[in-house]
Amino acid sequence: MLREFKEFIARGNVVDLAVAVVIGAAFGKIITSLVEGVIMPPIGLLLGKVDFSNLFVDLSGQHPLSLAEAKQKGLAVIAYGTFLNDVISFLIITFVIFLVIKSINRLREQPPPPPNTKDCPYCLTAIPLAATRCAACCSDVAAV
Repeated sequence: MLREFKEFIARGNVVDLAVAVVIGAAFGKIITSLVEGVIMPPIGLLLGKVDFSNLFVDLSGQHPLSLAEAKQKGLAVIAYGTFLNDVISFLIITFVIFLVIKSINRLREQPPPPPNTKDCPYCLTAIPLAATRCAACCSDVAAV
């Protein structure tokens, strides 16, 4: 069993996965910092500092003034505001990740376009791919 475990760990894809998890965790911290420190403050300002975290439905009938009070008293509540905050944060984080990945992809080298010419086998002049005769030497190049 120890030998099998050693073989499992030594596989390239396991090591690649471990590296991906570590990089993903670091990248997640960067994105979270960007969203919380740079993107959320202007959005909060635009929305009038709306905070959904205190929205809840009281199931106990005791009508607490805040979610903190309800939790302190141990009352049954549905804290849907926290869920709304988490959903909004998730959507913003995924949008920011989309923008970051899109920017990174732009920086990558684009593959060269496929050639639209071929060389004449007789005179080595570049001719269009659809050509059946070479314009330079008039040779038949349909078979090439």
